Amino acid sequence: MQKAQQLFIIALFGSILFVTKVFFDPPWDNLLIVVQAILLALAAFFIKSMGATYVGIVGGILATLARPALGPMTFFFTFLFGFLVDVTFFLFKVTAHSEEVNRNRVVLAMALSTALIAFLSYYISSLLFKWLPIDAMWTSLMLFLGAGSGISAGYAAAYLWNKYLKNVKSLA
Repeated sequence: MQKAQQLFIIALFGSILFVTKVFFDPPWDNLLIVVQAILLALAAFFIKSMGATYVGIVGGILATLARPALGPMTFFFTFLFGFLVDVTFFLFKVTAHSEEVNRNRVVLAMALSTALIAFLSYYISSLLFKWLPIDAMWTSLMLFLGAGSGISAGYAAAYLWNKYLKNVKSLA
């Protein structure tokens, strides 16, 4: 893939992450983590090395500029989410060239990365900033919803790639 195409995908997906974070108030922005996860997975497919991380950086910077009060946390979690997607794709050997991706590996990688980011954001928000109560029910709810969102996003990203995007000649 050419550099210009990579930059276009990074800018486009990062901008969509920004829209899901800034134009929707909490808790609705957190419910859109499925959209964010799908975009990060597709970025990892299109841009082989650290694609999701780059998209997370762009989305985090844009969201930080729009919400300066929570800027550092917004940037950190958006960047970390992209990085976790790239790391879990590497650990589970998820690769996307011109062939189909292994749907089960994508689902597992996305479930793990989304559950981790949901748990970490809850844990830091409750321990460090004391915005939320520390409770076993909340913790299990974050893990459950995070993993469920990741499973949905992983399945959707694998389906989109295998059905529609793997044969896109100018990008793959």
